[in-house]
Amino acid sequence: MFGGIDILINNASAINLTGTLNTSMKKYDLMNSVNARGTYLCSQACLPYLQQSKNPHILNISPPLNMKPIWFKNHTAYTMAKYGMSMCVLGMAAEFKDDGIAVNALWPKTAIATAAIEMLGGSDMMNQSRKPDIMADAAYVMLTKNSRSYTGNFAIDEDVLKEVGIKDLEDYSWVQGADLLPDYFVEGAEKYFMNNEGSLKKTNQKAASDSNGDSGSAEALFAHISSTLGTDIVGKVGATYLFELSGQETGKWLLDLKNGNGSVTKSPSDESAQCVIGMDSGDFTKMFRGELNSMQAFMSGKLKIKGDMSQALKLEKLTKSLQKSKL
Repeated sequence: MFGGIDILINNASAINLTGTLNTSMKKYDLMNSVNARGTYLCSQACLPYLQQSKNPHILNISPPLNMKPIWFKNHTAYTMAKYGMSMCVLGMAAEFKDDGIAVNALWPKTAIATAAIEMLGGSDMMNQSRKPDIMADAAYVMLTKNSRSYTGNFAIDEDVLKEVGIKDLEDYSWVQGADLLPDYFVEGAEKYFMNNEGSLKKTNQKAASDSNGDSGSAEALFAHISSTLGTDIVGKVGATYLFELSGQETGKWLLDLKNGNGSVTKSPSDESAQCVIGMDSGDFTKMFRGELNSMQAFMSGKLKIKGDMSQALKLEKLTKSLQKSKL
């Protein structure tokens, strides 16, 4: 319609944060088809037109190639697929440099407030994220550069903006003044995901813990969960979970948030569930009390998930409900 193509942005992505034994080949193929193959295919289709452009750009929304094991160990298949997009930058930038086609990558320094973030971490994670505007503005800066001199870069959004004189980034925060969460794959972010505690602010956490006494135990926590169940939470979640706890309170609990008013069963005879969650009992209580960030626990290997990952993400609704009830 417009007679040419000047810019290609490869933004589409599929994500499934599961370990090797719990990643079906269907999910593996989907992630690689959308992320790596999709980026390669769209670039290949657009290149003949980009070669005719005066200032052609390909921009992949993909991370720097950070080869630290933490970015692989809990979701090797996803990281392989996502890094496939970045390898397209590495190769195509060199391959088409003489044609004057810029091929670059852009990645956020912090979590970005999107529907995916809300699904993964709920309102707490959203409140510690930046608005999507920061990525849009950074992309604009990159796409208006001279394609012959600016190529092969793995750029971070805030660095791009600071380089053009935008020093105050507070307006990009979803919540003004909030402590921001680092994004995956960014240099230095591994320290956050390897820590024992989340970065969510804890007001009077120690005092609250001391005053609750035995309520901090997994046994007491499941009893509290049972007392708060009802058709409302069952209607919102609609799934069954088997918790396999280790540590001081080793045991299994089946949490039914699919049938009737919901139920909690200790040492169930039928252990079939849509999602199996394994973790230390102490970390489990911290997570449900809001003292341990669930995504941090997952990235550091403290939280193991088998089965339907999408159902595991729905547990955020239950944890929020419990925290509101002053667990």
